[in-house]
Formats: sequence, structure tokens, C-alpha cells
Amino acid sequence: MDFSYTPEQKMIKNMVREFADKEIRPMAKEIDEKEIFPKDILKKMGALGLMGMTIPPEYGGSRIDTVSYMIALEEIGKVCGSTGLTMEAHNTLGVGHVYEMGSEEQRRKYLPMVLDGVGIAAWALTEPNAGSDAGSLQTSAVLDGDEWVINGSKQFITSGRVAEYIVVMAKTDKSKGVKGISAFIVEKGTEGLIYGGDEDKIGLRGSITSQLHFEDCRIPKENLLGEEGKGFIGAMGILDRGRTAIGALAVGLAQAALDECIDYSKQREQFGKPISKFQAIQWKIANMATEIEAARLLVYRAADMEDRGLSFGKEASMAKLFASETAVKAATEAIQIHGGYGFTKEYPVERYFRDVKLYTIGEGTSEVQRMVIAKKLGL
Repeated sequence: MDFSYTPEQKMIKNMVREFADKEIRPMAKEIDEKEIFPKDILKKMGALGLMGMTIPPEYGGSRIDTVSYMIALEEIGKVCGSTGLTMEAHNTLGVGHVYEMGSEEQRRKYLPMVLDGVGIAAWALTEPNAGSDAGSLQTSAVLDGDEWVINGSKQFITSGRVAEYIVVMAKTDKSKGVKGISAFIVEKGTEGLIYGGDEDKIGLRGSITSQLHFEDCRIPKENLLGEEGKGFIGAMGILDRGRTAIGALAVGLAQAALDECIDYSKQREQFGKPISKFQAIQWKIANMATEIEAARLLVYRAADMEDRGLSFGKEASMAKLFASETAVKAATEAIQIHGGYGFTKEYPVERYFRDVKLYTIGEGTSEVQRMVIAKKLGL
């Protein structure tokens, strides 16, 4: 068991960190305040291969091991949660599903159009009345000759409005429950694909979160992704990967909060000395550092198990659960350590505080993760 980075992982970590510090950090506050979708930054990320990290080179990607992908997500998420979430949903969900479940023709058609960072892929499972209970989705797809006709609505879809294509889960046989759910590729501009409003969120405000509506939306028969009736099974496998990735983003944000606390506590003086010299502050920071390192190791363990071809669903849920809740605690403590200044926009910890909560909700709430873990334990 080796806990050290490989030379390649060190190189990736340094490269992504340098890029994030130079290109994203100076824009992070403005991205949040003005709700800017960072398309120019994403294009630069595409040029570095960061928007194709789950895809092999033969399709235009820059595929690396999963641990390295987690390292890259952490470094991007540390400076801007919005950019990190956009990167993660694109790589893991929208792109990952097409690669994992798509035909060779689908891979060669759709993947190259979104790996340069100019195009974005989206993934649509959640509906207004089907969140944690995703199997109860009501969007339908009916085969009519050589076309599938999709009707229904999707909610909380990351990058939905700006995506070149969207992977959409819909019921093709309502009598079969989750075994009647299939996945489809719907291209931007398809007639019957209607964009609803974007959500006005408390955090991650530079990440677009869209409502989507399908009104007799016709797509070619060959846009069925994978086998009919296997869409939900495929989606659950993709979500396992997504949960590890959300854990990495949470670790990044938690680390950012810790770094800010260390710097601030050394500069802020009260009662004649820096507050870093007070045991109360030292213990808060020590606890934060310990829990963040534990979260990071859980994320790496799940990622390593995926790389080795092992079943990692339980470990992914553990990583996501612990990392996201650790990040919430870290951001909360960061506000406390900053005192009154933490409640203002003068310091970035207030942004971390707003951004971090989504990680305990998206891609399966903390409650759902506990359900998954309990089931894996035979309960």
C-alpha cells in the first residue's frame, strides 16, 4: 500500500495548480458575484486536456488514471467551485456515460465535439418530482418508426442550457419500473427540446443549473445510448464515479477553507498576539486538517479501487458522504475563525460557505449515501 504520488501524479497536480492559480483564482470572485459561466476558462482547460480526462486519446481525450483525475478536480475545486462542478459534471457524467455505454459510432460522433472545452456535455436524470427517488422519473420515450419521441421535464441539470448534447434518462416501458428506463443522446437545437429557466442558487453561481422540457422531442432511433431498459443501471454506475468526484471537489474546497484559516490566524491579532497562538484556534485548525486528510484518503481509495477494476460503490458513497460533510464543517469553522470578517465578502470563506452545501446534496444526498452504505453492509 503506497500513499505517495507517482511522478506523473505530481506533475499533474503541479500543472493543474499552476493553471488554477493563474487563470481561475483571479476570476473566482467575479464568476460568483456576476454569475459568469467561465467559457473562456473552460476553453483553456480543454486545451490542457482537463475536459477529456475520462476519455482515451483515440476519441480526442487525455485519459489518465482515476486518482489523477481526482487530484485535478481537487485543485480546480479549491479555487472555484463553479468551474470545478462544471468540469466534473462534464467529464464524469455527460462525457463518461457516452464513453462507457455508447456504441463505437456514438463515441466517434459525440465525444470529439465536447472535449476541447468549447463544447460541453450534460446529463439529465433528476426531475421535479424525482430527486433521491430517481427510479420514479416520469419522462417517457416512445419509438415511432425510426425516431424516439421524448416527453417530460428535467430539473437541476448542470450546464443543461449550454450543452452540445445531453444524456437523458427516460422510461421506455413504464410497466418494468427501473428496468424500463433507457438513456438517450439529445443534441442541442433538437426540435422539442425547450430550455426552462436557470436556477438562482445561493452558491456555485457560475455553474449553470437548468430546467429542461421535452415536448414531442424527436431524436433518431440510433440515439438510444446502450441497450433499451439498461439506462438506469448505467446511470447508477456513472453516479458511483460521480460520487467519488464530488468527494474530490469537496476536499478541494475544504482545503481552501483550511488554507485561508491558517493564513488569517497568523495575521489577525487579538489580546496582543496572533490568534494562531490560542489553543482554541489551534485545535479547530488541527481538527480541520485531520478530517480533510481522512476525506482525501477516502476519495483516493475509491478512485484506486475503480482503477483496479474492483467494485467501489460502497467506498464511493463513503468518500462522498464524509468529504462533503467534512467540507461543510471546514467552511463553517472558517467563518467562525474569521469572526465578523468571515460574514462579509472581504474574504473568500463566505463563498466557500455558500458553495459547499451542494456537495451534500448533488449526485445523491448524504441520506442517500447512508442508505447505499447500509445496503452494501447487508442491512
